[in-house]
Amino acid sequence: MIEHDDDVAWNHEHRGETDLQRLDRNLVELVSELRVMQTGVQVLFAFLLTVPFTNRFTDVGVMERVVYIVTLLCAAIACALLMAPAACHRLLFRQRDKRYLVRMANRMALAGLAFVGAAMTGVVLLVSSVTLGSIAAMTLTVAIAAVFAVLWLVVPLRRRRVLRHRRRLPLSELPLRVN
Repeated sequence: MIEHDDDVAWNHEHRGETDLQRLDRNLVELVSELRVMQTGVQVLFAFLLTVPFTNRFTDVGVMERVVYIVTLLCAAIACALLMAPAACHRLLFRQRDKRYLVRMANRMALAGLAFVGAAMTGVVLLVSSVTLGSIAAMTLTVAIAAVFAVLWLVVPLRRRRVLRHRRRLPLSELPLRVN
């Protein structure tokens, strides 16, 4: 996890947390987020596993088969990344290495999200190319990829930049409204 210079001091002052309590809270929050992500990607992965066994799959072209395999692999990698923190926690249990576990789990969650987004985009491409044709499929796929990029990347990074800028301002210069 990326920690700000004042993160530890702020948590201690405003939450009354020790470093270990903050790590415990961070891990609980992260595990809660992973549960939400895991469920979605597991359902997607299960759906993808059934696709080749449908009657219609024999009619799809080479491009759709490649999209299917890439999408299936993205979903599998997303599952692996989103489940890895639980496996690592079990193997590192009682080793007093929570800081490493929280950092590693955060990185895996971020990478897992990237693969979830790629898999979701791939499913849109696969389904829309089979049902609507290539031009409509590409249009919809680009649109959904943009939605994921904006909501999962641009919006949080923009907010992060605003917060970083605010930390540099003296208290008297901070805006009264929330951006």
